[in-house]
Amino acid sequence: MYEFNYQSPKSLQDAIQAIAGAEDGKLLAGGMTLVPTLKQRLARPSDLVDLGRIPELKGIKRDGNTITIGAMTTHAEVGASDVVNSAIPGLAWLAGNIGDPAVRHRGTIGGSISNNDPAADYPAALLALGATVHTSKRQLSAADFFVGMFETALEPDEIVTAVSFPIPEKSDYQKFRNPASRYAVVGVFVAKTAQGVRVAVTGAGPSVFRATEFEAALDKNFTASALDGLKIPADELNSDIHASAEYRSHLVTVFAKRAVAATG
Repeated sequence: MYEFNYQSPKSLQDAIQAIAGAEDGKLLAGGMTLVPTLKQRLARPSDLVDLGRIPELKGIKRDGNTITIGAMTTHAEVGASDVVNSAIPGLAWLAGNIGDPAVRHRGTIGGSISNNDPAADYPAALLALGATVHTSKRQLSAADFFVGMFETALEPDEIVTAVSFPIPEKSDYQKFRNPASRYAVVGVFVAKTAQGVRVAVTGAGPSVFRATEFEAALDKNFTASALDGLKIPADELNSDIHASAEYRSHLVTVFAKRAVAATG
């Protein structure tokens, strides 16, 4: 690693001041991507602002038909939460199957979505559930938050504080995981809401996206068979050593069907 100044604020306001005052600061929200990047000397921040000691950024609560999760809540905590399991079981399953136990007990929802890895799981949940991202400056819809590969709408000194999820009628997440990293080669989150069906896909393209043709079919008939014959065009998808674009296209349909079937 290169030398940097380490800061560990105890409040959100202190963290805002620390990152704003840094010449080239980085926020540490779990470190699952940032720490390996620093070790490989692929980043050289002037300051590292650790959010891990800020109580107001942690916790899970239900308020009416909304679940709000603090940005520094770990994947393991989301996966084990009775509140999440009872209201949005698809989200709890997703969180409980990210990476391995070490990753789940260190990685956080805020860190994951801020990094916006194209194969990460949480972005699919946010987009399918119509979640709202709360930051130190504003509120953003998931559709506005995720901009492109490893890119979000966050400003350099903006901190994610929480994510709010409307509770759907039904939901499920299914993924074809890389056996080594457990990242999604393809992951599909399906949510049936009073406003209609939403289907979000991760791992398949440069960034998370909605499968609108799938949504239209499921709005008419919420069964797996409604997706027969539907495919995402392969020319819109990633092709790499793990799977070709054509195979990913096939997997999107397969796992979308499984997600619908799993909702019961």
